[in-house]
Amino acid sequence: MTEQTHGPEQDPNVTGDQAEEGALHVEKWEGIWLRFAAAMTAIFILAIIVAAASFGISVPGASGRVDPNTLSDPNSPFANPGLRELAPGKYEVYMVAQTWNFLPDKIEVPAGSEVTFYLTARDVVHGFKLAGTNINMMALPGQLSVLKATFDTPGTYNYICHEYCGYVAGAPIGHQTMYGQLTVVPSVAATDETAQLTTE
Repeated sequence: MTEQTHGPEQDPNVTGDQAEEGALHVEKWEGIWLRFAAAMTAIFILAIIVAAASFGISVPGASGRVDPNTLSDPNSPFANPGLRELAPGKYEVYMVAQTWNFLPDKIEVPAGSEVTFYLTARDVVHGFKLAGTNINMMALPGQLSVLKATFDTPGTYNYICHEYCGYVAGAPIGHQTMYGQLTVVPSVAATDETAQLTTE
């Protein structure tokens, strides 16, 4: 019986160096497209980095831990959830997501305001999506999620829970009612300028 080998047959006239050079052969156009795809991938990644740095885009992150059992503690900023003005045009809002509502469920800020959202959950996993914006966060018990945004356009922005946050006795009850509204009103300075233009 003869011994069988498995693998490509080699030409006995080809030396080892020549065999290594010919081991991987990429056609001309295939090589061009591979280089083009690699260059485009690098350009896209660079564009994302530049856009994120220049426009101040950030993803929501866990900036801290908070005990869900102490949210009602008088020393906790979540004991009285709501909007706080830090300086003219700068606000922070402490929000608590719980089955099946947001606290607060109504927020009002003037146009041009920079708002920092501090969000946590009291009971189960919830979501927070502010329609018409790119604000989308998770509300997790024990975690503090933080995101900053500027609201230049007056209008009403609804926020909803986009995580299915439970049911009672096998029936989905209440999740569809978990929403609130952020209202951006025209700023006083813009209103004063408009009044001056109309009187002239």
